[in-house]
Amino acid sequence: MITYRTYQSGDEAGLVRLWNRCLTKDLITSVRFRNLVLLDANFDPQGLRVAVDGDNRVVGCVYAVRRLLPMHGTDLEPENGWIPFFFAAPEVRRQGVASRLMQEAVAFLREQGRKNIFFASYAPNYITPGIDEKNYPAGYAFLQKQGFVRLYSPIAMDYSLVDYEAPADIEVLKQQRIAEGYTFGHAADGDLYEVIQFANDVFNPDWGRAIREGVLQGLPLDSILIVRDNGKLVGFCLHGGYEGIKERFGPFGVDPGQQGKGLGKILLYDCLTNMRAQGLHGAWFLWTGETTNAGYLYKKVGFSITRNFHVMKLSAPS
Repeated sequence: MITYRTYQSGDEAGLVRLWNRCLTKDLITSVRFRNLVLLDANFDPQGLRVAVDGDNRVVGCVYAVRRLLPMHGTDLEPENGWIPFFFAAPEVRRQGVASRLMQEAVAFLREQGRKNIFFASYAPNYITPGIDEKNYPAGYAFLQKQGFVRLYSPIAMDYSLVDYEAPADIEVLKQQRIAEGYTFGHAADGDLYEVIQFANDVFNPDWGRAIREGVLQGLPLDSILIVRDNGKLVGFCLHGGYEGIKERFGPFGVDPGQQGKGLGKILLYDCLTNMRAQGLHGAWFLWTGETTNAGYLYKKVGFSITRNFHVMKLSAPS
């Protein structure tokens, strides 16, 4: 007999074990599960819906979360909620287990006033930006059956550093910009407030959070590169900011008013050079738009698309 309930202390090992049986392209450890889920400031046990069998083994899970702590300022995004992950054991699939859990998770978010429910573009602690249709076709079909519709499709990209060498013309371009008053270098303590505010205000509060928390958790400042235009901060680039994974690239951004000058290209190559000098063999990130300026730059540099995702949305009934 299947029992449906909310998360209880002691479920962790069973959840991680079943996660790794089901989400084989996105394996997790007990430490990462603790850090990304249980220690998330927005974690609410009522949102972690669990199915267990007669032997009290976890056979299914759907996680629902809403903001209890603002990402930036005072905005709790009161109309939005997220489903960062779900899974069900192969032996209970097509028995209504996942549907029951999803319905309970959605009901929990609706009770909290959430009109829009997204899979899985949750920050700060998303596992993937969306559903990977290629690797989880049944999961994609399940979301569609539950009423979720695709919003957009970000990509993940990887770049091998094994044979890396920065093109000679990058240094020429860099010297041209320096002659115009631009300066490039590693961040120092005195730059951090400005970099974090710049990331928050010009791009995404999650980027500012990643920088702040990365440094608090030991991210070396020489992993953060910045560019200034006659003293004004206009761009930054880093690696190792998410979960302390050195090969994970980003966040990375240049003031939109400064585009067309190759500043992003210079920062990107400087960061890759820095990574290779540390002995790293690759650079990767989970989320960009394939047809954005950043997407085109990554492709031109030589990054390859390694995964495709769909961000999905379930709207409130009209």
